[in-house]
Amino acid sequence: MDIRPIHTEADYKATLKEISALMEFDPDLGTDEGDRLDILATLVQAYEAKHFPIAAPDPVEAIRFRMEQSGLSVKDLEPLIGKSNRVYEILSRKRPLTLAMIRRLHRSLGIPAEALIAESVAGC
Repeated sequence: MDIRPIHTEADYKATLKEISALMEFDPDLGTDEGDRLDILATLVQAYEAKHFPIAAPDPVEAIRFRMEQSGLSVKDLEPLIGKSNRVYEILSRKRPLTLAMIRRLHRSLGIPAEALIAESVAGC
């Protein structure tokens, strides 16, 4: 099995093409083709993590996304953030999240704490 690291964009594209072909073949785990697919996928993941990192979302955008996803209103966030004026201040980036708010949002809505503690676009 001749497998090399992915160093260039050309290597990356060639590896993706090979993965695509192997996936169409749908090899069983433990076979030579299945092992090759597993190794190539791991190499692609490492290359993508290094060259195409995904930044954590802005805290306000993470909250807005969860609101939209779950059909929540400002009223629904009041137990987690405070009165409606406080919720609007958070959503308009006029006030930063407190640690207690972050904990409640994380626990109640399942928003990753890493996303909630990230720097806001406006620097709050």
